Amino acid sequence: MAASEHEAKMAHPRMAAGALFFDASGRVLMVEPTYKDYWDIPGGYVEVGESPLQAAVREVGEELGITPPLVRLLAVDWAPSDAEGDKVLYLFDGGQLTPEALAEVSLQPDEVKSFAFLAPDEITRRTIPRLARRILAAVEARSSGVAPIYLEHGQRPSGAAE
Repeated sequence: MAASEHEAKMAHPRMAAGALFFDASGRVLMVEPTYKDYWDIPGGYVEVGESPLQAAVREVGEELGITPPLVRLLAVDWAPSDAEGDKVLYLFDGGQLTPEALAEVSLQPDEVKSFAFLAPDEITRRTIPRLARRILAAVEARSSGVAPIYLEHGQRPSGAAE
């Protein structure tokens, strides 16, 4: 196979990375973007030359104005979309935000209207199904100590190891 044929068959996915932050009750911090009609987590696309972890740290800083350490990887999700093509999404654990860190949150007004800590049923109501599945699977993996996990469209593939 010629090199160009081989490259034509290779996936060139977009990558995005985000962070899950928690309050003392275990609820997840979500943001209300100005440019979407559903709630999201802090994060965004990985830029050229940037690792997924670097992208998550950068995006959290841009959107929330804070730079807490991202502790570990919780999930990787293969989530292609008809509109955007192949995508690989990384979710990192930001841990529990302290009252001091919360007091430092400064929303970027052209990107984020507000933020709130949401319980699982609220997450499902306020965001799109594939994102809700991804978040809830990552939260479950975190609480059960099995992170990181591999997902496809926010779910463990059938036959995946438990």
